[in-house]
Amino acid sequence: MRGRILFVVGLGAGYVLGAKAGRQRYEQIAGAADKVWNSPTVTKQRHEVQHFVGTQGPKLVETATDAASDAIGKVTHRTKGKSKGSRRGGHGTDVARPEDV
Repeated sequence: MRGRILFVVGLGAGYVLGAKAGRQRYEQIAGAADKVWNSPTVTKQRHEVQHFVGTQGPKLVETATDAASDAIGKVTHRTKGKSKGSRRGGHGTDVARPEDV
């Protein structure tokens, strides 16, 4: 019984000491990260990136939308004047073939 009590006391003491050391190390790392994040060099770069995204973001969205629209158009393109079932062999497939594009 005495061994169990000593084990529990030792476990508790180890937990308390480990938690204290862990918290101190965490505070040290968090302080260093905060110092870097708020340094003038990093702050300047953050503002430049925010400005770039603010000005170029809409252009990127438009370019991506146009590219997606073009891709959809190529995939769903059908030859004019032909019905669904009149393609080679009359299989009725909607898949665009290289000769249709």
